[in-house]
Amino acid sequence: MSLGIFLAVLGAAFLHALWNALIKLGTSKVGGMVILSIVEVPIGLTVVMLSEAIDPAAVPWVLAAGCTHFAYKFFLTYAYDRGDLSRVYPIARGAAPMIVALVGAFALNDAVTGREYLAIAMLAAGILLMARGVFASGENRRLLPFAIGSACATATYTLIDGMGARVSGSPAAYVAWVFVADGCFFTLGMVALRGLDVIPRNWRAWRMGAFASAASYGAYAVSIWAMTFAPIAVVAALRETSILFAVLIGWLVFGERMTGEKALASVIIVAGVILTRL
Repeated sequence: MSLGIFLAVLGAAFLHALWNALIKLGTSKVGGMVILSIVEVPIGLTVVMLSEAIDPAAVPWVLAAGCTHFAYKFFLTYAYDRGDLSRVYPIARGAAPMIVALVGAFALNDAVTGREYLAIAMLAAGILLMARGVFASGENRRLLPFAIGSACATATYTLIDGMGARVSGSPAAYVAWVFVADGCFFTLGMVALRGLDVIPRNWRAWRMGAFASAASYGAYAVSIWAMTFAPIAVVAALRETSILFAVLIGWLVFGERMTGEKALASVIIVAGVILTRL
């Protein structure tokens, strides 16, 4: 991996942490996520027009991914309503690969190596240590089921996207259509649940939400671009440094409490995620 690609992937990791931070920063987390979702639609349609058409057999996978992304955003938004960025993000991001690895081992009959078992154990230890901090610090314990729910949704759409992209014949167009479905489903779903008032009316919220949406797509696009020039496993592992970026943003920008236990848990989770990717 060249230095340029290395820095680009680190930038993608930062962008992923940044869009989560922007959602957390808004006074209405749900409103911010709705704006992000609305802006995803024109971004996705633009990429669709510039890409090859997908195989019609991939349409069910697109719809399934859109539904699962709705669950991911729903749980993540409610977790941020109840907890710090530096607490929620590592749990939600770290538990997902652990769930994928466990499902692969027990449901898909995938061969699991000793290194992967070590990775699962490290992830479990880091997540438990991070969760323990919620109780020890007197934080809102309700963030935990929402963060884990977000991780379960992430693990599910990871498996769906892996199959859907293969069936589509055009991974770039497949992801773009998922953006469109995701944006439509979440926006319409939240309007149905909360009414039109869920859509923010102020310019600042729209500016932040639109930037978060662009950062979200940019993080993905840069990672995919890097995978065409460097080993996929190395790129996938390096971009998980987004966990550390999220913890640092929460601490330095939001003034969230940083303890030795939280820092250690974050490092263990990052190490575990990297092991699952390599």
